[in-house]
Amino acid sequence: MSAVCTKAGKAIVSRQFVEMTRTRIEGLLAAFPKLMNTGKQHTFVETDSVRYVYQPLEKLYMVLITTKNSNILEDLETLRLFSRVIPEYCRVLEESEISEHCFDLIFAFDEIVALGYRENVNLAQIRTFTEMDSHEEKVFRAVRETQEREAKAEMRRKAKELQQARRDAERSGKKVPAFGGFGSAGMTSVSSGSIITDTIVEPEKPKITPAPVRPSGPSKALKLGAKGKEVDNFVDKLKSEGETIMPTTGKRGSDVSKALPPPVNVESVHLRVEEKILLTCGRDGGLQNMEVLGMVTLRVTDDKNGRIRLIINNNDNKGLQLQTHPNVDKKLFTADSVIGLKNPEKSFPLNNDVGVLKWRLQTTDESLIPLTINCWPSESGTGCDVNIEYELQEESLDLNDVVISIPVPSGVGAPVIGDLDGEYKHDSRRNVLEWCLPVIDANNKTGSLEFSIAGQPNDFFPINVSFVSKRNYCDIQVTKVTHVDGDSSVRFSSETSFVVDKYEIL
Repeated sequence: MSAVCTKAGKAIVSRQFVEMTRTRIEGLLAAFPKLMNTGKQHTFVETDSVRYVYQPLEKLYMVLITTKNSNILEDLETLRLFSRVIPEYCRVLEESEISEHCFDLIFAFDEIVALGYRENVNLAQIRTFTEMDSHEEKVFRAVRETQEREAKAEMRRKAKELQQARRDAERSGKKVPAFGGFGSAGMTSVSSGSIITDTIVEPEKPKITPAPVRPSGPSKALKLGAKGKEVDNFVDKLKSEGETIMPTTGKRGSDVSKALPPPVNVESVHLRVEEKILLTCGRDGGLQNMEVLGMVTLRVTDDKNGRIRLIINNNDNKGLQLQTHPNVDKKLFTADSVIGLKNPEKSFPLNNDVGVLKWRLQTTDESLIPLTINCWPSESGTGCDVNIEYELQEESLDLNDVVISIPVPSGVGAPVIGDLDGEYKHDSRRNVLEWCLPVIDANNKTGSLEFSIAGQPNDFFPINVSFVSKRNYCDIQVTKVTHVDGDSSVRFSSETSFVVDKYEIL
C-alpha cells in the first residue's frame, strides 16, 4: 500500500493495492513513527511482517508498505516516482493541500501500481493517462464544428440572396422598407488592408443536426475541452478518410461582452467604443510589433432617433488611421468630425449593431507600449532566481484583472515565492505561474515578483499578459448625439472597453 501521512502517523491519503481492512491500515501507519530511529538516516524500516519504505516531504511522509520479500531497489524507485507525482497536483506540501487533491493523487497512484505490481510508466505518461483524453470526443467535436461552419456558410449565402433580391426590387422602382448597407459589425480580427463591407443581419441560426458519431459510454461522461491544434489534426485525418471538411479559419478573439459587463442604463441610442491590442515584444527589449484596432458601434432601438449624427472628439496624437463606413458622409467627418449618413433623409437601422467608424494603429515605437514587462531569470546553484517587474507607461489607462502568465518547468515542484505585489497561482497541470493584479493604474504603476525554481532561463518564456480596461488606448470618444433636423441633443448611453487579443513577450 502507499500513503501520505503526517509525522505522527495520521493518514491523509492512503491507497492499498491488495485487500486490507481500514483498521489494519491505520494500525500500520500509527506504528510507523515509533519504528524510526531518530539518530540515523534511513529510507526504510522493517518489522517482523512488513517493510516501510519512506521519504520525507517537508512536514509529511510518503510511505510505501510492502512485504519483506519485495525487491527493495524496485520499491525505492517506485517511491521516488510517487514523490515526484505529488508536486504535480499540490502547490504546497501541506495537509490541507493534499486533502484537497486526494482523488487526483489516488488516480495517479493507480497508474503507478496495479494489483500490487509496479507499472512501467514515467511521469509524462502518468499525466497523459490521468487527463483521460478521448479520441472519440475529439472526432465528434471536429465534425460538429465543421457542420456549424457549413450551416453558417449556408446562412450567409441565403442572406446574400435576400440582399440581391432587395437591390433588384429597388432597381425596378418598388418600395423596399428594409435598410441596406449596414450590418452587424462587432470586434473581429481586422487585417491591415481590410475595409468595412456591406452585409445584412444574419437570420436566426437553424438547429444543427447532431454529428453521425455513435458515442460510447465513457465519452458521454467526459467533458474535455479539445485544443484548436488537436481539432485541426483530426480534421486532417477525416479529410484523408474521404470526409468533406472545411479548415478552421482564424482564432477566437477576446470576448468584450464577457470581459466587461454592459452598463445598467442603456438608452435608445447606445454606443460601444471597443479596442483590442496585439503586441509582441522581445525578452531583451525591443518592440517587434504592436497593433491597436478600434471601432465605434451604434445601436438604435427607437425609430424617433433614427436620423441622428454623432459628434466625435479625437484627441489622439499617436498617428492612427481612421476609416468610416461607406454609407457615412466622409467629407462631413473630415471637416467637422461628425458622423452622419450620406443621405440625411435615411435612418440608421433599428435594433442592429452598426459599425460606423474604425481605426488602426501599428507601430514599433517602444514608448507607446501601454504596459512593459521585464523578466530577469538568473541561474543559481539550485536552479533559477527569477525577477519580474511591470511598469504602466500609459498612465491614463486603468487596467483591471491583469494576469501575467509565466511558464515554469514541470516535475520540479512549486516555485518558492519571494517578494510579491498582488497575488499568484501555480497551475501544475499547465505548468504556469499566474501573477494576478486586480488593478494597475497611475497610483499602482509599478510592481515586482520574485521566485525561485529549478530550471533554465529559457524555461520562463514566452510570457503572456491579459487585462481589460474601461478606458480606450486611443483617445477617441463620442461626446454628443444630435438630431439631423434642428441639431437638438439626443440622450445616449455608451460603454468603452480595451482588451487583449495577444500580448506576448518572447
